[in-house]
Amino acid sequence: MSKLSTLARVLAASALLIGIAAQAAAPKIIKKVPPEFPREAAQQSITSGVIKAKMSIDGEGKVTEVAIVEAEPRRVFDRAVTRALMDWRFEASGEKQTHEVKLVFRNEE
Repeated sequence: MSKLSTLARVLAASALLIGIAAQAAAPKIIKKVPPEFPREAAQQSITSGVIKAKMSIDGEGKVTEVAIVEAEPRRVFDRAVTRALMDWRFEASGEKQTHEVKLVFRNEE
């Protein structure tokens, strides 16, 4: 076996282990608060949307900051998502961490 193929196998195994470790390190949610569908969105006849948000979490499991990463439509659901995610709680880890979530809005009315 060549040094190159051995190195490639080691790197592939390392990447797999890093991926598994990243999944295992996801914080455990202990309190979820669903965001409210904004009245302004309904008034504008917007019936759905998708938001991807990143939360900063302190060592005690409290959300300290929310950043909107992606939003469709833009700026319609940001405030509702931020308000709701600030009330989420995670299992205490003793360390600061971040966690991303994707929220889907649908107004069936």
